[in-house]
Amino acid sequence: MNSNQFAGYCSLHIEHWVSEISQGKAQIWGCGGCETPATPPNLGTSTQSLKEPEHLNMNIGVLALQGDFAEHIVILKRIGVETREVRLPRHLDELDGLIIPGGESTTIGKLAIDFNIMEPLRTFGREKAIWGTCAGAIFLSKDARREQPLLELMDISVERNAFGRQVDSFEIEIDIPALATISENQAPYHAIFIRAPLIESVFADAEVLAALPDGRIVAARQGHWLATAFHPELTPDDRFHRYFIGMAAKK
Repeated sequence: MNSNQFAGYCSLHIEHWVSEISQGKAQIWGCGGCETPATPPNLGTSTQSLKEPEHLNMNIGVLALQGDFAEHIVILKRIGVETREVRLPRHLDELDGLIIPGGESTTIGKLAIDFNIMEPLRTFGREKAIWGTCAGAIFLSKDARREQPLLELMDISVERNAFGRQVDSFEIEIDIPALATISENQAPYHAIFIRAPLIESVFADAEVLAALPDGRIVAARQGHWLATAFHPELTPDDRFHRYFIGMAAKK
């Protein structure tokens, strides 16, 4: 995949396309926000429900205290797994894994305390798979370089807003070899960074999954924990979600 594949598409177009596919609707449609090509770009990824062995009977929750949890829900449903919004401790029951979405990490932490779900999340994370995206990666980390509520599960140090303000958000193609374990698609991953954190360092048995061309770390894994500084839920490419589902299935 390369940036030319998105030529002529606005963000509204891509968002609508993902929503239409998740509902099993036609993939040809018009968008008033851009000069719309006849069909969505070919990203080399599946656009239909996947019933691979590890997806059967899987139930993946999305922490829905704040942030872009709805976008994760859309992709999980498109892949074909059961999913639910998680706000209370009882919502964690019978889940195989949990996604903590992007948003504002301090707000997510404070709301987790207010909803009495902080300790249940830690207990869940010791046994089950958790994936933090952007703010979720900060919340999952052991060190955010400032005082704020954290799960303190994953052995990574994270710098908040490492790339600057909202206007400094960017998109880039990244090679992520780990994704080859769940997809024959060898295209680079189109990563979207919005007021993104940076994984400054990994320690203990945490490992780097992806880095920018200058070597800065943007994705890491430690056993059944996954952290990405970017937003996979904002692209039509579902490889990272399927990678996480595979992690949850093996736990």
